[in-house]
Amino acid sequence: MTYAVILAAAAAVWFWPQILANVQKLRGGIPKDIPPRYFLSAAMLAGVLVAFAVENYRPESQPMPGPPEPPVTFSLRGKFIGPTASADASTFGALCDELAAVLEYDAEQAEPRIKTGAAIEDLRVAAREARLRGVSLGARQPHARDAVKAYLDQAAGTSGGPLSLEQRAAWVSAFRDVARAANDAAR
Repeated sequence: MTYAVILAAAAAVWFWPQILANVQKLRGGIPKDIPPRYFLSAAMLAGVLVAFAVENYRPESQPMPGPPEPPVTFSLRGKFIGPTASADASTFGALCDELAAVLEYDAEQAEPRIKTGAAIEDLRVAAREARLRGVSLGARQPHARDAVKAYLDQAAGTSGGPLSLEQRAAWVSAFRDVARAANDAAR
């Protein structure tokens, strides 16, 4: 819009003497001898305004849908029970997602700190204690705890020994699956 105002102001300044003379003529009625170039200039100015408006028209954009979430292979629906069920599921989902992110980040380091299955267990316990200030969601949600334990044992294993790249990837995938399931249960 600024460009259109500037263009109109420039045209008015450029043609001011002619505009003033024509305004004085119009006081006595519409003259029949207006040169065609004035009509052409007015049409061009209108065209510039229309072109500018069309070029800068931006309809409200719809957000682009992200990639679909992978199918849920593990479900915690109905496992979180009680008045804190939704909050517990949401908190647990965030905790598992963060554990997966930490394991991925650690794997990218030149010298990973998490080298064993026992270190993953220590990380999980430390993260839970730090995030929940010692509160155990497993004690409050035993059905969810048992389902998650069974799934993690089956998907990632129970070895406390050294981690291979495949085992680390299995833990990351398992934590992501549990996070998705917990977030799904929180809805």
